[in-house]
Amino acid sequence: MHSYRERLFAPPLWWVTGMLTMLTFGAIVWTGFDLGLTVAVFGVLIAVTAAFLHNWGRVTIEIADGMLSAGRDRLPLADVGEVRPLTEAQTRALRGPYADPRAFVLIRPYLRCAVYVEVTRPDAATPYWLLATRRPAELAAAIESARPVVSSGPRT
Repeated sequence: MHSYRERLFAPPLWWVTGMLTMLTFGAIVWTGFDLGLTVAVFGVLIAVTAAFLHNWGRVTIEIADGMLSAGRDRLPLADVGEVRPLTEAQTRALRGPYADPRAFVLIRPYLRCAVYVEVTRPDAATPYWLLATRRPAELAAAIESARPVVSSGPRT
């Protein structure tokens, strides 16, 4: 059962800009060459750009079966502490001057907001996850609602 799933695909403007850039580059460099070579070069440039953008936007963030998955990485929700949706300024600060080099960071330049997820497991290699998202409040709420309830100890 999936309680949240988001694919971080590249927006259409990035596709248009990437293709126009490669077409311009191809026109500048290969103008005047044999038509067959020019068409082949344009085909390769467009294919490489499309493959790059498709691969970059293929990553997903998902909450299912007690796990938070971001790309190939997984974090048990039982090991999650504080969860906060971040504003654009807070996200920029955690990507830059206030970043911890040990943190797991999944960002995309076309996504300006993120969610901070504290990792509470004592032996964890990462202190927190920073996940770029289009819907930070919804992702944070999904993590909170899917997280198992931690008891404070046995009741007497």
